[in-house]
Amino acid sequence: MCGIIGQIGKTAIHQEQFCLKRDTLLHRGPDGKGVVFLQNNTIALGHRRLAFFDLSENGLQPMTDSSKQIWITYNGEIYNYRELKETLIQLGCIFHTQTDTEVILEGYKVWGIDVIQKLKGMFALGLLDLSQQKLFLVRDRFGIKPLYYSAAFGEFIFASELKAIVKHTTHNYQVDFSAFADYFTYRYIPSPKTIWQDVAKLPPAHYLEYNIHSSAYSIHEYWKIQYQKRKIEKEELAYVFGKKLEQSVLLHARADVPIGSFLSGGYDSSA
Repeated sequence: MCGIIGQIGKTAIHQEQFCLKRDTLLHRGPDGKGVVFLQNNTIALGHRRLAFFDLSENGLQPMTDSSKQIWITYNGEIYNYRELKETLIQLGCIFHTQTDTEVILEGYKVWGIDVIQKLKGMFALGLLDLSQQKLFLVRDRFGIKPLYYSAAFGEFIFASELKAIVKHTTHNYQVDFSAFADYFTYRYIPSPKTIWQDVAKLPPAHYLEYNIHSSAYSIHEYWKIQYQKRKIEKEELAYVFGKKLEQSVLLHARADVPIGSFLSGGYDSSA
């Protein structure tokens, strides 16, 4: 778990204030921090790191490519990053780290935003393409990783948690009482609403494309679960399920730090 944040303004961003907002995410990333200010300080990207791939300084974020035109701040884990990296190397890409973060960067250079179709994992990311003057926000297929954004008050800001958006600011965010009612109806607030007016939650399996010049943005669904009716024998089903489960566990266990597992012993698991 890491913490990401980014901001695009019409005027220079207050650097100290932005870092305070980033550090509200300290609990998500106690292993390191990073920040970059671009285009006369009108663009800022920040990151709080929880390190589990490439524990060296090479893994710090925000991360950029060799051209310094593409930047990323990313929270998550790409389970098939090794396979994607091998493919990209064959296509001529050169890597300088052992991170899955760099795989997303290099993949974007080859496939554009369609790289997200190839990612198997849990993730929320902000990808900035200065050459195209575009920012992409992407959330994984099932929404495991959170991602919030606001286009109010003449700026665009995104973060892993709501408090990183609404804290340490002079803007007056108001409670959305329809979302408040939703919470007591459903016990959660459905996307794209949040408890705050003017702050939205990016839905799972969607990406947001923001145009820096025009301040316009659009949201696109990039994946939808597919169903197929098929008659299958019980023995075959058990075999296929077992192989898929084994493959999934092996992919999830990739890390440069010790891993562990636990079972819940809570009341909810006793029934």
